[in-house]
Amino acid sequence: MLRLLIDENIPLAKEAFSDFGDAQLARGRAITHSMLRNIDALIVRSVTPVNAALLDNTPVRFVGTATIGTDHIDVEYLRDKNIGFADAAGCNANSVAEYVIAAIVHYACEKTRRLSDLSLGVVGVGHAGSLVVKFAQALGLRVSQNDPPRQRAEKTDDFVSLDEIMQADIISLHTPLTMSGSDSTFHLFDATHLAQINPGALLVNTARGGVIDPAALKDCLSRQRLTAYLDVWENEPEIDEDLLNQVGLGTPHIAGYSYDGKVNGTRLIYQALCKFLECKPRWQPAGLPQPAQPLIQVQPQITLEQSLDLIIRAAYDVIADSDRLKLAATYLRQERGKHFDVLRANYPFRREFSSYKVVAKKLNEELTQKMQALGFQIHLD
Repeated sequence: MLRLLIDENIPLAKEAFSDFGDAQLARGRAITHSMLRNIDALIVRSVTPVNAALLDNTPVRFVGTATIGTDHIDVEYLRDKNIGFADAAGCNANSVAEYVIAAIVHYACEKTRRLSDLSLGVVGVGHAGSLVVKFAQALGLRVSQNDPPRQRAEKTDDFVSLDEIMQADIISLHTPLTMSGSDSTFHLFDATHLAQINPGALLVNTARGGVIDPAALKDCLSRQRLTAYLDVWENEPEIDEDLLNQVGLGTPHIAGYSYDGKVNGTRLIYQALCKFLECKPRWQPAGLPQPAQPLIQVQPQITLEQSLDLIIRAAYDVIADSDRLKLAATYLRQERGKHFDVLRANYPFRREFSSYKVVAKKLNEELTQKMQALGFQIHLD
């Protein structure tokens, strides 16, 4: 019988991993070396650094992270120690893409801009970035893509340089955090690159906080050169209070926190552990709970952008997420990191757009097409 230690914030963890044996739950940031003395498999999220200090002289022989990022995992150490490893790449890509689209539509409404008049530059075109490209094109934005590794591998004309991306009205970041090498992304958006962004543009970061130099960004924001919407931060959970106060929207690393994406992450790691153990998968998540209010009524006589904003916010309100985090600025300094973690641990139940039905007597054909492209169901009375 396997002994497992699992981050308590991974949904359905007990239900899924008890299939293998004794599944114990713990708070992700509290997992220590001493807790692993009798553990065979460790399942974490991004808040638990997994390295030699955590694993040396423990019986752990499999590590899974129910996240798309792996910068918290010393993958080379695991390989050297012959410890099995799996991530959940792509599990919450749709959730991240929906967050970005909600942010873009909100921005368009705030600036009273038509989506068809805006350009978007996507930096990092993997699982989430590809969906952002797809959704944004469906909404009528002009989209350019930057991904040097893909460009080298695919040798197509689908990608542009970072300099060209800087000319877009909106820039959305979806790169992994890499600290070295020709494709290093650590502080990729430094003072030099931030100065290249068009004045008045929007910068959205749902990748990793370290992709942007916070000091350089604060300087740009203080001079009102651009607007920034940040979901990720350097030194989480001890985030920069001054930067939080300067951004247009600031959320606690929850872009990928739809219930759909979380359960998908659990499923992928469960299947990976089955493969590692060479056993047949027996667990599948049952039907997911529905939203409290799955029907969305369309209001007549408003612009396309306003309609989209109201419909999207009825399904997912990114402004409410930002308001909750910005309360942190009113707390004592020693309480702010705790507030960040509490918001993540107690994140409200959120389903993806496909769980919602837009109801109306009559719908503009253009709005109908855009809603369906984003995954919404449509019902005409």
